[in-house]
Amino acid sequence: MSARWSTPMLSSDSTFSTRTKKIEDLEKASLSLSIPTSAHCIGYKCEKYESCTASYPSTANSSDVLLGQPPRTASHPSPPSKNWRQELPFIFITCIAQFLSLSALNQTVSPVMVLAKHFRVEDYGNLSWFSASYSMSVGTFILPAGRLGDMYGHKKIYLIGWLWFAIWSIITGFAYTSNHVMFSICRALQGIGPALLVPNAVALIGRTLPVGKQRMIGFACFGASGPLGATAGAVFSALLAELAWWPWMFWVLAVLCLIVMGLAYMILPEERMEPVRGPINAKPPTFDYWGTITGVSGLVLINTALNQAPLVLWTAAYVSCLLGAGCVLMVVFFFVELYATNDPLIPIRGLGKDTIFALTCIVTGWASHGIWAYYLYLFLEQLRGHSAILTSAQTSPVAITGVLFAFSTVWLIQRFGVSYVMFIAMTCFMVGVLLLATMPIHQSYWLQAFLSILIMPGAMNLSYPAANMLLSSALPREKQGIAASLVSTMVNYSISCGLGVAGTIDRYVTQAAAKEAGIVHPPPLSDESPELMAIRLIGFRASFWFAVAFSATGMAIASVFIGVTEKRKRALRREANVA
Repeated sequence: MSARWSTPMLSSDSTFSTRTKKIEDLEKASLSLSIPTSAHCIGYKCEKYESCTASYPSTANSSDVLLGQPPRTASHPSPPSKNWRQELPFIFITCIAQFLSLSALNQTVSPVMVLAKHFRVEDYGNLSWFSASYSMSVGTFILPAGRLGDMYGHKKIYLIGWLWFAIWSIITGFAYTSNHVMFSICRALQGIGPALLVPNAVALIGRTLPVGKQRMIGFACFGASGPLGATAGAVFSALLAELAWWPWMFWVLAVLCLIVMGLAYMILPEERMEPVRGPINAKPPTFDYWGTITGVSGLVLINTALNQAPLVLWTAAYVSCLLGAGCVLMVVFFFVELYATNDPLIPIRGLGKDTIFALTCIVTGWASHGIWAYYLYLFLEQLRGHSAILTSAQTSPVAITGVLFAFSTVWLIQRFGVSYVMFIAMTCFMVGVLLLATMPIHQSYWLQAFLSILIMPGAMNLSYPAANMLLSSALPREKQGIAASLVSTMVNYSISCGLGVAGTIDRYVTQAAAKEAGIVHPPPLSDESPELMAIRLIGFRASFWFAVAFSATGMAIASVFIGVTEKRKRALRREANVA
């Protein structure tokens, strides 16, 4: 067979008996580790998928775990096992990328009203750009960043990412001398740093830690770093913004980036680039320039249109033009990936059903999460009048429950499989947002707000590690950058786009409510009269209900995912019984 990542074709006489033996072996493996030994053809379908006998996952409890690796051959060796003294520094230096990435995201979330006062911003549309521009860059430039790591070494790109992150954090701090537009542009350029860091950190985990519990724990630690980083970023940014001067939160981050870059240089092992797999005369992998140009440009234009619409509304012709141009470029991008390149940024043809289900759940769930986080801070700071420090303290339980949920992912996936974990995560997304959508202004923090803050980390820290585990094990070692890029792109880009659409809904609903109250022009943020607070609450709730709809869609997709995997299990059991 000439297809990549496929096992040799079996003769017609031995196919059935070999499949039966394979199922029995996989069932035994699933009882000990719940990990299929050759599930790579499920998450990442090979070119001859229909005839590839390795496409049968394990049965029993975990047919949809999909955490196996391609067969152990000379061209695809298993990473050597490491002891805990080697693994702890490695896990720390890779997980800190996720920690500081989400810390930087919350730099403009918790002190949002401090920044609004400094830049004299009087509308939510411009405020949302402070966070949306960062997420847009992270979600967009992650795609080529993972590919660059696969080609030139993940450690090299990882170190470059820290340097870029540090430089633009310094420049963003000096944006205090300019206006809010320049500040948003600096935030967008700052986001390219995490775009280089996150997929290559995930790829390093996938390439270095052996398949099984060690890799699963590595991804769980990476997921747990998210809420810890978000909480730390919110708390320290609020402290510096209110007690010192807000630019210091960017300058302190820059110093941390330089320190981590030095540690990463010393801790991370030198990489041995994987040999080209396939025929002897196969060409080495190349960079997909046309895919990068069309994909990045299309994603940026679409995101810009969605996040600019809350400012000028859809009546502005250039917003529709940006959206149309972005959609055209994305169509060209998919054409390029399918027909015009041998080394695509996204292996569209090879994405199996399980991968598509998981990524779609990520999009719907994390779009609702971005709305939840942004409007929760606005609700607490503007409608309830809390300071940035108090709001950060009230959201700090995210760190505790987030870590607990992240490490429970290992057990849940081994016990139930990815599809059930995704359904639990989507349910947490919906319940967490639903609590805020029905929350009144004058209510104790310990009721709906506290419960929502406790529940939402379950959504984040179950879905993200589960998707990373699935794609990391579905793709071979030399494509771990692509695996990491796909998940991180979906997470960050959906956050940014979700904020844009929610901002548009907020603007239209608030404007309609203001007209009914006799207010013609949009009320400024500095006006905190009870009448305007009631109008703003209407807009916030409309955005929350939109997030509820997003997460409910994710629940429906996860339900179908469960149905597909259960049907597969039953088919395998029937085949095994007949044999």
